[in-house]
Amino acid sequence: MDCPACGSPVTLKVGPEQPLSTSLSDAVLAAGPDERVEVTRDCWNCGWHEVHQLRVESIDTTEGNEAAAKRTALVDEITGELAAIDDVATLEEALAEIRRQRQLEPPPNDTEEVIPE
Repeated sequence: MDCPACGSPVTLKVGPEQPLSTSLSDAVLAAGPDERVEVTRDCWNCGWHEVHQLRVESIDTTEGNEAAAKRTALVDEITGELAAIDDVATLEEALAEIRRQRQLEPPPNDTEEVIPE
């Protein structure tokens, strides 16, 4: 990111308890529920300074759940493909097809089937 005040590059520090080399993603993944992650951005050219605090409300993980991990990977792949499409009409067609496919899917059976005697 460039400094909004002068356009020079800014440094990003995650902390204060983290080493200088800690990435934001590593700090967030290492955080526990209700823990705060502080992110500081500084411009050493003009002195601009900004601090953000992120609070982790809950943590969901797909570790050990192959179906959830596969689903997450597929959603990421689909999102990447969609982000690469510039033509709005193509995106609209893709959305219409997704909605059509969802209408064809049978509803989930969350209730136990009652068989009359």
